[in-house]
Amino acid sequence: MLLPAGLVGVMTGGIFVTFAIVLTVIVFIWIVPRFVRQSRLKKGCHAFGQQRERLEKEFLESAGMTGIPRGLIWVRCDFETEVCFVRERTTGQLQSLVPVTIAFEAEVGGGMEEVEAVGNLRAATAVFLYDGDAWSTEGRAIFNLNPQQTVEHHQESLEIVGSG
Repeated sequence: MLLPAGLVGVMTGGIFVTFAIVLTVIVFIWIVPRFVRQSRLKKGCHAFGQQRERLEKEFLESAGMTGIPRGLIWVRCDFETEVCFVRERTTGQLQSLVPVTIAFEAEVGGGMEEVEAVGNLRAATAVFLYDGDAWSTEGRAIFNLNPQQTVEHHQESLEIVGSG
């Protein structure tokens, strides 16, 4: 069956329009969110560097108020320069993990005064949270794991997105 030339042009144009619409949808569904995530990561990494000194002080203050470990007082927290940026898989929240070395002393009446190991330095990972504008901390320390080990241990919920 032969179609009139005008009808063939309309069908070809319709296919082109459909293709263009599909391509536009793909761009907005796949490429744009990826670009936004990368832009947010870049902004977050930069902001972390600018806010780091404040964050380290806040971490020690917040961690000291948690009461963990029980019977110990946070005396000092030494931060390494390395930082590992991760994304929480379910929420997409950007976090930074920093290796730290923590010094404690026994709290008077806390039941730890006689424990020799109280004076031992403890390795941990400090956790910082990014809300899209500013970094914060709840004083969360993951003891006995460096950032890489933390991600491996929580691989179902965390993925590495950058380092610095």
